[in-house]
Amino acid sequence: MSKEQKAPFPPFNEETAKQKVQMAEDAWNNKDPEKVSLAYTVDTEWRNRNEFLNGRQEVQEFLTRKWQKELDYKLKKELWAFKDNRIAVRFEYEYHDEKGQWYRAYGNENWEFDKNGLMQKRFASINDLAIDEKDRRL
Repeated sequence: MSKEQKAPFPPFNEETAKQKVQMAEDAWNNKDPEKVSLAYTVDTEWRNRNEFLNGRQEVQEFLTRKWQKELDYKLKKELWAFKDNRIAVRFEYEYHDEKGQWYRAYGNENWEFDKNGLMQKRFASINDLAIDEKDRRL
């Protein structure tokens, strides 16, 4: 059994679900792939757009690539729904590429946690919209 834990633990109530969402937002905005990956089980399963990841190592590699391409990344997450050990969020984030083109990405994530509060599944659907820098909100 894993001794790793990440409070709050399921089953979630509104307060603990919002806390989990805020913790995820804060971690992702720090852009530290290793630290972010510690919120997930060792054998975590992800779908991110059309990419399928398995395990923390793949998550770290994915996040490293992501934040090398998505410059000045800023994320905002919002609780959508929760029940037992599952949380659904909506999110948007903004970034620019190496050429200076800004984007706003919109999406939804479905999360499932183990009893130790680590995320074991993350399924994300995301769409990107090119924006002008003057239209940034985050």
